Amino acid sequence: MTETTSPSGKDVRHHILITGGSSGIGAALAELYARPGVAITLWGRNQERLQKTAEACRAKGALAEGVVVDLTNPEAAVEAFIRADSERPVDVLINSAGLADIRPEGALTEPAEQAIAMSQVNFTTPVALGCEAGERMARRGYGRIAFLGSVASFHDLPLATVYAGSKAGLGRFSTALHAALHPHNVAVTLIAPGFIDTPMSQRLEGDQPLLVPVPVAARKIKRAIDQGRATLVFPWAFQLTRFVEAILPRPFVHFVLRKLDVMQHPSTH
Repeated sequence: MTETTSPSGKDVRHHILITGGSSGIGAALAELYARPGVAITLWGRNQERLQKTAEACRAKGALAEGVVVDLTNPEAAVEAFIRADSERPVDVLINSAGLADIRPEGALTEPAEQAIAMSQVNFTTPVALGCEAGERMARRGYGRIAFLGSVASFHDLPLATVYAGSKAGLGRFSTALHAALHPHNVAVTLIAPGFIDTPMSQRLEGDQPLLVPVPVAARKIKRAIDQGRATLVFPWAFQLTRFVEAILPRPFVHFVLRKLDVMQHPSTH
C-alpha cells in the first residue's frame, strides 16, 4: 500500500475511490471507510449531496473530496480516474453507481436512449475503470476492486431487460477480472444484492421481498471487499432462487417472470 502526505500534512495510507458516492450504498460505504489516514474520493452526479457525504467523512478524520463525474461518458471517467490515481494511488475502487430503470408502462422494452445510458453506467464505464485500475494496481502489487451488481443478473426479467443484462455482463466481467488479477495480489469482488432500501429501490412500487437496510448492506459489502471475496450474494434466499431457476424449465420460468407487476416512479436526479 502506498503512503503519501496530504496537503494538511497528515499521512495518508489508503486512497479509496467510490462511484455513486453521493447517496445510498456509496455514501454509506464512504462513511464506513472514513478514518484518519484515509483519503476518500467520491464521484456522483449531485455536487450538493457529494459535499454532504464528504463532510461526514471529514468529520471522522478522513481526507475527502467530491467530484462530479458523468459515468455515461466512459472516456471522461477513465481520464478522471487516471488523474485521481496519479495524484494519490488508489488502493480500493468501489464501482457503486448504477441505473435501475424498468420499461415504461405499456411498453415491451426500455426506450433505446434509456438502454444506452444504463449500458454505459452499469457496464461499459465500470468495466473500463476496472481495466485501468486493475493494470495500475497489479503493477503496484496490491489493490481491491469491487463492482455492485445485482441478483437481477441471475434472472431473465422481462420488465428490466437492459438492467438484468447489463448487470449480468458486469458479473461475468468481475469474476473474469478476479481470475486475471488474483495472482498479482489484486482482489476483485462482485456484490450481488437483492433489494436494498436506497433511493433507487424507493422509486419502485410493488413487492420488494427481503428488503435490506442500507447500513446492514454496507457493512456486509465492506466486509466482503476487505476480505477479498470473489462474490457476495445476499440475502441468502436469493442464492436459493438462483439455484431453483437454473433447474426449472425455461418456458415455465419465463411464464412466472412475465407475471411480475412492478411500477417505477420518475427519478428525482
